[in-house]
Amino acid sequence: MAFTEFKHPLILDKLTRMRRIETSSKDFRENLNEIASLMVYEVFRDVPVAPIKIKTPVTDTIGYTIESPVVLVPILRAGLGMVDGIQSIIPTARIAHVGLYRDEVTKQPVQYFAKKTSDIEQSFILVVDPMLATGGSAIKAIDIVKEWGAKTIKFICLVACPEGVDALSKAHPDVDIFAASLDEKLDADSYIVPGLGDAGDRIFGTK
Repeated sequence: MAFTEFKHPLILDKLTRMRRIETSSKDFRENLNEIASLMVYEVFRDVPVAPIKIKTPVTDTIGYTIESPVVLVPILRAGLGMVDGIQSIIPTARIAHVGLYRDEVTKQPVQYFAKKTSDIEQSFILVVDPMLATGGSAIKAIDIVKEWGAKTIKFICLVACPEGVDALSKAHPDVDIFAASLDEKLDADSYIVPGLGDAGDRIFGTK
């Protein structure tokens, strides 16, 4: 497992805009998608490519294409806020979905929806969620994706905390984690500090 925290000035600037309490849902969504698209460049750094023969206006030559199909797996609902930004860079990416909610008694994630794509065993999987807090939802989502037969999986989030990174890396040591920021800690209510609040509510304008 590798953990990557992004320090790019553009990402730091946009994340700061998102953290502000006065930021509107519209601006929050726009900056989230922009950060997601910026992060994809680094996430795909080591993705295998295959040579293909192509014809340019001048001559025949060899080009390159991503070797495996790409599948995005947003964890509903907040993960949907990152899909458009990633698809703007990888428009051919297909989308599977995993829906989870937290049981009020056990505090554990419970699956209420899951829909996979075809050929997921051969695909490059990106599980996405803006927050990596306790790690429970990310672990459960990756459990589900592995049950589908997925082999190559990466997890992308906006804000993580040490507790979540530790839990996810122990549960799935083969999954690389990418975050725009590693924040300080979890508070007593399992919110990331300093964080940015409830990402789902801020994306969709709900309470």
